[in-house]
Amino acid sequence: MLFSSMMFLWIFLPAVLAGSFLLHKTRLVNFFLVLASLFFYAWGEPVNVLLMLFSILLNYGAGRLMARLDQNDPYDVRKLILVLDILLNLALLGYFKYLGLLVQGINALLGLFGAKALAAPTVSLPIGISFFTFQALSYVVDVYRHQVQAQKKLLNVALYISFFPQLIAGPIVRYREINEQIESRHVTAEDFAQGARRFIYGLAKKVLIANVMAQGADGLYSLQVSGVTGGMAWLAALLYTFQIYYDFSGYSDMAIGLGRMFGFHFSENFRYPYLSRSIREFWRRWHISLSTWFREYVYIPLGGNRKGRGRTYLNLFIVFALTGIWHGAGVSFLLWGLYHGLLSILERLGLEKTLKKLGPVSWLYAFVAVMLGWVLFRLEDMPTALQWLGRMLAPWNYTVTSCPLYEYITPQMIALLPAALLGMGPIQTLADKCGLTERWKFSWLEVLLCTALLALCIATLAGNTYNPFIYFKF
Repeated sequence: MLFSSMMFLWIFLPAVLAGSFLLHKTRLVNFFLVLASLFFYAWGEPVNVLLMLFSILLNYGAGRLMARLDQNDPYDVRKLILVLDILLNLALLGYFKYLGLLVQGINALLGLFGAKALAAPTVSLPIGISFFTFQALSYVVDVYRHQVQAQKKLLNVALYISFFPQLIAGPIVRYREINEQIESRHVTAEDFAQGARRFIYGLAKKVLIANVMAQGADGLYSLQVSGVTGGMAWLAALLYTFQIYYDFSGYSDMAIGLGRMFGFHFSENFRYPYLSRSIREFWRRWHISLSTWFREYVYIPLGGNRKGRGRTYLNLFIVFALTGIWHGAGVSFLLWGLYHGLLSILERLGLEKTLKKLGPVSWLYAFVAVMLGWVLFRLEDMPTALQWLGRMLAPWNYTVTSCPLYEYITPQMIALLPAALLGMGPIQTLADKCGLTERWKFSWLEVLLCTALLALCIATLAGNTYNPFIYFKF
């Protein structure tokens, strides 16, 4: 079920809010939210709710077993439980997400020896599996590290893993951030208003900007690359750059806003990443919960930057390779991750010091570097992606096309491009510096704006069935 769907906006959300309000002073509220979350997850493919229930039981059980062994564990059985739990979680993720890629690799090897290829598997990817698997793993690892106590109540773990606002697209919430809120929380009028305000802004990002940019990006990327000029290639990359940001950050805003409406305070997942002046800064601002997860549970355990430069760079390559693979089972995603890893290492080697002296040029470098990377991300077929990048890097060689641009670029897209540029951070940063942000919040002008945005989003959704969401497949 999409947040930006009429079913969610008119039926599911009002019903869950009403039920939560009526039960908020009782012990039944968490049970109600778990049932609502499982219904939300089962809406598209009901059978996948069994996978969710298995994940809940598996990770709850691992936490309880480790808690029982805390006082007497001479053979370090806790570590064995941790390893088995990690392997089982990753095996489930691997089966549903990477089995096809594995079979492709095996078939490539079999082809070298003239052997018969294996049949391609038909495994549908459960929505949000990468998000809730990483979330569950962070709970078990934190229990093992004694950073949180194992939760005795199965219901609390079930709510942590399945809570619908952040279930399908993050942010990836660590248990220690909300364990007390799960046990006891109070929704104030200010919390609800802040959450509704954040949700409306996120919905507007998704419906009014991301969906419009998606139509142009999808149209251009569907063309045969031989008929694409250098200018068209750059335009497609720019549209997709805006689409993925407003799509994903819009969903994160909606998730954070929904959480606040139910009394949960989730961490920020985006801090205007397209204002970054380096790739390292970009990853401190983009998908912050994923970057934090990989830093805490992969980079630091590997040694971080404590074992010399060579080991640091190797650790970075591993983390960025895993970041790429986490997003998708394909070579293009791996190369996208390694591309960002390579740029990050070059910046550590001295490029970042040079960038700090270049002023606005450093922003242009980071923005263009990220845009080029998104081509690999968007075009999963590597030969096509490389041809597309070739047209972008040498546009003067590709100036003729038989494809009329007006068929893919509408006046609405052109009108929204300045809004997309200004909305990615400049206006908000300027308002913060001038002290206008707090004065704007809940002013009558903002109330009018939010009301208009909500009405416009609903009208747009009612009249348009084009409502894609990029991160469902990750």
